Amino acid sequence: MRKKELALGAFLIALVVTGGFLFMPLVQRESAQATSPEIYKNLELFGVVLERVRAEYVEKPDDAKLIENAIKGLVNGLDPHSAYLTPKEFQDEQADTRGEFGGLGIDVMMEDGAIKVIAPLDNMPADRAGVLAGDAITALDGQTVKGLSMDAAVDRMRGAVGSPVTLTIQRKGATNPITVKVIRDIIKINPVQYSVEGDAGWIKVKSFENEHTTEYLQKAVEDIKRTLDGKVSGYVLDLRNNPGGLLDQAIDLSDAFLDKGSIVVTRGRNAEDIERTTAKPGDIADGKPVIVLLNGGSASASEVVAGALQDHKRATLLGTRSFGKGSVQTLIPLANKGAIRVTTARYFTPSGRSIQATGIEPDYVVEPELPPELKLQLASVPFESEAQLRGHLKNAAATEEGGGSISYVPKEKEKDNQLQAALALLHGQLPQTGNKAMDSLDQARATTPASSPLANGPSGG
Repeated sequence: MRKKELALGAFLIALVVTGGFLFMPLVQRESAQATSPEIYKNLELFGVVLERVRAEYVEKPDDAKLIENAIKGLVNGLDPHSAYLTPKEFQDEQADTRGEFGGLGIDVMMEDGAIKVIAPLDNMPADRAGVLAGDAITALDGQTVKGLSMDAAVDRMRGAVGSPVTLTIQRKGATNPITVKVIRDIIKINPVQYSVEGDAGWIKVKSFENEHTTEYLQKAVEDIKRTLDGKVSGYVLDLRNNPGGLLDQAIDLSDAFLDKGSIVVTRGRNAEDIERTTAKPGDIADGKPVIVLLNGGSASASEVVAGALQDHKRATLLGTRSFGKGSVQTLIPLANKGAIRVTTARYFTPSGRSIQATGIEPDYVVEPELPPELKLQLASVPFESEAQLRGHLKNAAATEEGGGSISYVPKEKEKDNQLQAALALLHGQLPQTGNKAMDSLDQARATTPASSPLANGPSGG
């Protein structure tokens, strides 16, 4: 038995080494081969540890789980954004990227051991079956949801299109639980929300995870133009609390507002690993002023957009400093139908700025107005930023800032002073920044016609 275990260990070492070399791009193999004696030595150590755990652990471990955990440790230890995805996690991520999946079409949260329905999506399965906002789902197909995590609950609600799921609902005003049968259908997630605010358009992009994000943005702009009969004073592009997503969507969305010039530069590990993307002719906003809203929750792809529009003086940035995630991750599928997400490059704005661990500073710093109870709660809480994440990539070209900026956004637009400041800025009413010299200059510009380039505010560099 012992010989078989040692043989298995030797086989696993060979498999790891062989798989590693096959996995690496050709350009990296030379350096790997140059250090192969050290790699073999460490792999031998790994094999010894693996066998000792398999032989001595108090309970018989699952061999597949041991290897999976080893892979997770290898990838997850690189930086905060590299990770190993199990086949299920990879499948879920692909569904999020496509922006559609089989499900019920409800926005939910966990509350008091039940799935609280925030709102059913219009004309989606749950809505058609009579599920209401405020309903508490206590069981799925007769099985209680108490004790489930949010992810586990969502997994149970998703499924094959056309398959049924029975919801047990506790509804306010109802004496007994209500049973509702819902037939799963294709749920399409729209990451773009928009509205007409006076003579301006407000467009909120929630994330860039959806591969159709730019298409939804284009439809939003077209609808705003149609509603205002083409008489649009400008647009507020709201990227607050947008955690990022697909780099190509950030590039396409930036391109939608730019006629020419560089959008983003990515630089990999080797000197020759440099890519620059350039905008194509055509501005979806017809040259009208654009205000971009940022805060401490704006990261990655949203920072690519903000940086590109700021560098080209195409938009004015308003809000608070962004998160500072200036790295690019690549998803690499594996033979087991899982994947690894690996940081493969850093990105730079058109002017060459790296925002890794520093973030993007808005042209106008406008802090959100907090309700009294939040002021007390957040007074002693440091806001997270990339620079605070353990193992983050360092930025040798800039001084890293330790704390993040506040990411609070009120639900009511009339209480959203950042949005109101952006709408005012579109009409030449420049906000107070706290910088007396800048405010003095701004007041001199306050009477500048909206058609003037000065109406877009100061350049971000």
